[in-house]
Amino acid sequence: MSSKIPRGVQLPTETKKTGDNVTRKNVAPKVPKGYGQQAGLKEQNQHLMATNEELQKNLSETQQRVAELELQYSDIEKENVEVQKNLRDCHVLLVAANIDPVVGERVGEAARQNEDQRKEVMSVSTNLLNELKVFRDSASQQCARLQEIQPTLTDLTKARERMKQEREDFSQEAAEMEHALKEAEALLL
Repeated sequence: MSSKIPRGVQLPTETKKTGDNVTRKNVAPKVPKGYGQQAGLKEQNQHLMATNEELQKNLSETQQRVAELELQYSDIEKENVEVQKNLRDCHVLLVAANIDPVVGERVGEAARQNEDQRKEVMSVSTNLLNELKVFRDSASQQCARLQEIQPTLTDLTKARERMKQEREDFSQEAAEMEHALKEAEALLL
């Protein structure tokens, strides 16, 4: 059996990846020149057979790993479909119950409560403003009355002081008269 490889020509090297992602070169041994060419070819053939077996083993492991990953992917896809279905069902239930999926509250209820609170605040504010207006008006009237009464009060205070002074003067005069009367009675007796 004759080889079609010319003498002195080196076969190209193969690059392959092993299972642990390390690149390794399989170098075909040089074909010896001259005698022993058949032995060299036999050695080269054994080397190629060993490399082929290793490649077959790696291919088998890779195919097994791909099959496992495809099963996992299929399981994950099924789970994803179920989750999406549950999500749609939950969304339908939330919409049917008039609940906001983000906030978790009833859609109309929150708006109604806000409107009710706003109306209550406006009502209280209006009542307070009305009470303040009534108080201001009442205070203005009282102030006007006090200004009207002030001169009269001043006059009354002055009159009271005059009366007090007159009473004191009268009491003193009466005491003096009584004293004089007693002196006069004592002289008459």
